[in-house]
Amino acid sequence: MPELQDIFNLHGEEYRRSHPLSPQQQKAMRDIQRCRTAALGGHMDTCDECGFTRQSYNSCRNRHCPKCQTVSKERWIAAQKADLLDVGYFHVVFTIPDTLNPVALQNQRVVYNILFKAAAETLSELAADKKYLGAQLGVTSVLHTWGQNLAIHPHVHCIVPGGGLDSLGRWVDSRKKFFIPVKVLSRKFRGKFLYYLKQAKLAFYGQEAYLEDPVMFSNFLSALYQKEWIVYCKPPFRNAGCVVEYLGRYTHRTAISNSRIIKLENGMVSFRWRDYRDGNKQKIMTVTAAEFIRRFLTHVLPSGYTKIRHYGFLSSRGKSTKLELCKRLTHTAIVTDLAGLSAPELFKALTGVDFTLCPCCGKGHFVRGAPATT
Repeated sequence: MPELQDIFNLHGEEYRRSHPLSPQQQKAMRDIQRCRTAALGGHMDTCDECGFTRQSYNSCRNRHCPKCQTVSKERWIAAQKADLLDVGYFHVVFTIPDTLNPVALQNQRVVYNILFKAAAETLSELAADKKYLGAQLGVTSVLHTWGQNLAIHPHVHCIVPGGGLDSLGRWVDSRKKFFIPVKVLSRKFRGKFLYYLKQAKLAFYGQEAYLEDPVMFSNFLSALYQKEWIVYCKPPFRNAGCVVEYLGRYTHRTAISNSRIIKLENGMVSFRWRDYRDGNKQKIMTVTAAEFIRRFLTHVLPSGYTKIRHYGFLSSRGKSTKLELCKRLTHTAIVTDLAGLSAPELFKALTGVDFTLCPCCGKGHFVRGAPATT
């Protein structure tokens, strides 16, 4: 089956010649093309029992590369396990209207920061209201910028424990169903997002250049105030283990995985996608290689941008004291932190499979040796 790397290798150079790319997009393409090839170097692994050798090439470690996220994901999840409480968890998703997508694409850092800020403040402020919970929440937010068809679709997934700390340092349990009505969430989120957007320094060009006119921009915002924004809450997780499994699906996901690409032929790319507007049916979409590359590159984030953020008692400022208090109050058992293990040790701990075991003799283990020659 073809991979993203194959598409870039066959059509990337032509695309680069005819399309202006940001430094981050150029780097993502270059890294993905070189990933696990001789271009990045490698090393020889030798079995300490029978002497069998194999050559391993280095990974690019670019966060947009579908080949390089497994170890990062498992290491991150291992670290998060130590922070989970023995309570129910909720999954809340905040989405902006599609009319804002072009603005987001032209102002990624600004708009995505507003998206994070508006979602976190909406949850925190409503949870602090005694009408709903009267306590400080802990929130983990993950940014996604894509839909199943690779179109631009910015939204944040928020994982929220079912309860929080009140002003006296006591744990307050939430209701079994999510404790804040979705319509209340939606309207507060809309108000906060548009308030911050109105104050932001934005750049407009191309088809959006008309928004440089203050009157046109004001009309644009007014229309957004009239829309009902989509915020939804999924049913609570059964236990903390389900939260970890779920987080793994979202935190380090790239815009498309290699397993969804099914054909690369005659300059066309076919890939599987799920149409949520048509009963969640799985379909196949075929686009030109240039269009596929264009869509993928719209999801390359600005350099150094943090796409996973923590708030409330999970924030870096409150975590050392408040999270420990939450663990005691909810009688949460201490979990061993596996994040410091090497990649082979981590996979063995999680799956029971030893990837260093020699496939030739079945007894020895691979030992990393000298750099591989190309």
